Amino acid sequence: MRWALVKVSLAVTTMVVVAFAVPLGLVIREMARDRAFSNAEREAAAVAPALSITTDRDQLERVVASAGSDAGMAVHIPASDEASAVDLGRQRAAAEDIATVRKLGRASTTGVPGGSTLLQPVALSSGEIAVVEVYVPEAEVTNGLTTAWTVLAGVGLALIVGSVAVADRLGVRMVRPAQRLVEGAHELGEGKLGARVPEEGPTELRLAAVAFNAMADQVVQLLANERELAADLSHRLRTPLTVLRLNAASLGDGPAAEQTRAAVAQLEREVDTIIRTARDAKPQTVAAGPGAGCDAAEVVRERMAFWSALAEDEGRKVRVAGVDRPVRIPVARADLAAALDALLGNVFRHTAEGTAFAVDVHNGEDAVIVLVSDAGPGISDPEAAMARGRGSGSAGSTGLGLDIVRRLAESTGGDVRIGSSVLGGTEVRIWIQLDGREPVRRGHRGSVRRRRPGRLVSTFNRPRSLP
Repeated sequence: MRWALVKVSLAVTTMVVVAFAVPLGLVIREMARDRAFSNAEREAAAVAPALSITTDRDQLERVVASAGSDAGMAVHIPASDEASAVDLGRQRAAAEDIATVRKLGRASTTGVPGGSTLLQPVALSSGEIAVVEVYVPEAEVTNGLTTAWTVLAGVGLALIVGSVAVADRLGVRMVRPAQRLVEGAHELGEGKLGARVPEEGPTELRLAAVAFNAMADQVVQLLANERELAADLSHRLRTPLTVLRLNAASLGDGPAAEQTRAAVAQLEREVDTIIRTARDAKPQTVAAGPGAGCDAAEVVRERMAFWSALAEDEGRKVRVAGVDRPVRIPVARADLAAALDALLGNVFRHTAEGTAFAVDVHNGEDAVIVLVSDAGPGISDPEAAMARGRGSGSAGSTGLGLDIVRRLAESTGGDVRIGSSVLGGTEVRIWIQLDGREPVRRGHRGSVRRRRPGRLVSTFNRPRSLP
């Protein structure tokens, strides 16, 4: 592109220079010729007054000498009744040309060896016509013409060089952004996800750079979402692993039981490794579209039927409330089940056997609250527990479970809070917004009050003890 612009500029400027320089050179040549013959006409005009007064040879010689052009001037006076013909100076023009000028009575120029002559007719007092011949050398006709043409050629050449230089700079300005765009595409193709292109240059290239950067951001986001999906799917494996670990713990002693428990522990470590490896970027959760969602009460009943069997084996008391009627929420069924499994799995994993827990569902006009409470030791640092990848500090925790819950709530405009439950342990409150507005809370009588930032409050009246 750069050399194409240079060639186009060179061709266009050359044509323009030729179109103007050639006519201008011809005009300069004509001006030089006119200047030379104008000087000759002035010299001839200086002799004309003397010829109109006298035709004496000696007087005419003095007049021609005083004009300073005796070497290039000749005077031709025809013969008359009173005097003979007089010829002063060197005759260069042909006799026929002189006779023609005398006959026609107007000035004329004719070519002679070494230049040209001006033949100027002058009327004498006797009525005859004399002819003044002024010689104009070729050097005088072309005087200054070479210098003028040289200057004109230099100006034209300077214009051509300048236009080529400007075109080259413009080409560089256009080519460099295109080269950066190509380099960015190569780097992105080589796996350098941080490759970006400066948004500079002409408008079209700036738009191309903006589109490329947007595409690169989208690629990074898609890869992050894929890694996050892999982490989430791997985390869902922890639910059956928890069941396997609990069942393996009840196998008693013996080589087979020890091997089973070791295999389960090894499998759990591998799953944790997959989760930590896959979780390299901040995930993005897309809220469910219009018409999407599930019955939260049904999902809670289904998952509690699964976890209640394990709780019975470990002697844990379980309570479920608020699931006796449908509760529609704008969350996919699989996502809500994964969030419940993550929280209940944490209860079984991080609390001792026999620790009670409860799940409450509260349905309001514009929000649904799911509470998961336990009677365990609680969480000493809730903020650290909510921080992605840090977990609650317990052994074997990846910290992804609470993050799955948080993203589920935030996808609807809600949030997640961790506090102390009435059972004495941890309470995880999932606030699911139904209409996407600013999250609100309900008071003990069902009235709606805006939540104050930074303050964790209890929502709805809850039973103080398990049945």
